[in-house]
Amino acid sequence: MAGEELTVPSEPARSNVAVEKMRAQERESIVKRMASFREVVPIAKDATGRSWCSGLRGARSVIFLRGFRTSCCRPDVDSAAKLVGASLATIGVAGSGVGIGTVFGSLMLGYARNPPLKQQIFSYAILGFALSEAMGLFCLMMAFLMLFAF
Repeated sequence: MAGEELTVPSEPARSNVAVEKMRAQERESIVKRMASFREVVPIAKDATGRSWCSGLRGARSVIFLRGFRTSCCRPDVDSAAKLVGASLATIGVAGSGVGIGTVFGSLMLGYARNPPLKQQIFSYAILGFALSEAMGLFCLMMAFLMLFAF
């Protein structure tokens, strides 16, 4: 079986008869190769005597003479990763909006609990707003960089 090869004509088949003959020969060769994989033997047995793992005896590597043609999927993966990254960076902008809302909500709570510290609480709120807004702008910048620069 190892020396068995398909006889492939050097020029393309011109008639349906030749094509069918080649296909039948290929099917027969594949069936012969796969028939050698059917012999299954137990590898190990448990205390009751039943086999718990099976293996193939005489399994040979099957080399098909016909190659598979595949397209290059690298550009597809790269563009998908770029779009996923830009989407996640855009979600970061929404997180910045949540942060700003939390900062000003805390400002109102702090002012309601302790009105004399209005100026100090307000300055901390502005600092929190600035940091949250900077993070949102950074996320937006990264989204545009991922889409258009890389």
